[in-house]
Amino acid sequence: MANAQPARKRTIVDAQVHLWKAESEDWKWVPGRKPQLPEPFSIEKLVPLMDEAGVDRAIIVPPSWPGDRNDYGLEAARRYPNRFAVMGRLPLQNPESAKLLPKWKEQPGMLGVRLTFMREQSALLTSGAADWFWPAAEKAGLPVMFLAPNNIPKFAPIAERHPELRLIIDHMSLMQEIAQERKIGRAIDDVVALAKYPNVSVKLSSAPTYSFDPYPWRDMAEHIKRCFDAYGPQRCYWGTDLTNAFAKSTYRQRITHFTEELPFLSEDDKDWVMGRAILVRLGWA
Repeated sequence: MANAQPARKRTIVDAQVHLWKAESEDWKWVPGRKPQLPEPFSIEKLVPLMDEAGVDRAIIVPPSWPGDRNDYGLEAARRYPNRFAVMGRLPLQNPESAKLLPKWKEQPGMLGVRLTFMREQSALLTSGAADWFWPAAEKAGLPVMFLAPNNIPKFAPIAERHPELRLIIDHMSLMQEIAQERKIGRAIDDVVALAKYPNVSVKLSSAPTYSFDPYPWRDMAEHIKRCFDAYGPQRCYWGTDLTNAFAKSTYRQRITHFTEELPFLSEDDKDWVMGRAILVRLGWA
């Protein structure tokens, strides 16, 4: 009788989770912006959820409602350096922010920058206000995650001009309005078009948010496969954006969606997509 093979152990890394504390005098939120959940989503809440689901590490993306601040994410990385790292926010519209970039990664736990170009923020891409950032981030060796629904074609010249700049598309460049208007396919067209640039990669994250189906969200499989086929296993990253559509699934279901319900992924593909690829791309040893 042949010896039983040991169970496969892969490192699972969530490429995007938001953390936030309750609003307070020293932790004010931007007026008019609402959190994704009515209660704070704290370090103490996330760690047991990760343990229960089997998530080894997570990339903390500070949310927008507290403004351009990274202190709570960095606190998580300081307390759990082997489990958390941060893609931080900065005031992109302020050219003075350029002075921060050369020493950005000297902040313990900081791996790079995350930018948002949603709705009115997308004007930053056409006004020239963001032009200073791309060469500065490339020079500083900072990977950049960005969410820019309906604006992906504007990143083709950026990727071409700055071939050493690691650009990571968040959530397949989707947002809820795109899903509601049944325009996901068109958005994926734009994402796939950028795959020819080797410095561009994509987070296959937050799929339940944009699905109209219950678990395992079969209406998203085609879109995930198109991104995967275009970018390959080493440029695609699993992630949850857990607090978005929080009630739609358990953390574990977000994992098994990829490890059990997407037949086009081989076991080796899953090793890359579920964690290895994002660790390599961000240089998180």
